[in-house]
Amino acid sequence: MDFQILAKGIALAGSAIGAGLAQIAGIGPGIGEGTAVAKACEAIGRQPECKSDVTSTLILGVALSETTGIYGFVTGLLLIFVAPGMFMNFLA
Repeated sequence: MDFQILAKGIALAGSAIGAGLAQIAGIGPGIGEGTAVAKACEAIGRQPECKSDVTSTLILGVALSETTGIYGFVTGLLLIFVAPGMFMNFLA
């Protein structure tokens, strides 16, 4: 009986730690998108006639890099709300 309580506590702690680590994935896209926007503004400042090309490429790149943050967010939500129930059913 005590082993099951300990196993449930370890499973819940693992889910919480994993969810916290998954949320760190939001830092990378934030830094990358900020750098991309800064470089795009710099490029438009140097050659204003290329504004449409730079803007379209920027939007595509930001959208692709944002998926990394979204994957981390979804993983964190799954670890918070779905995984503990699955672990408890497995340990029961």
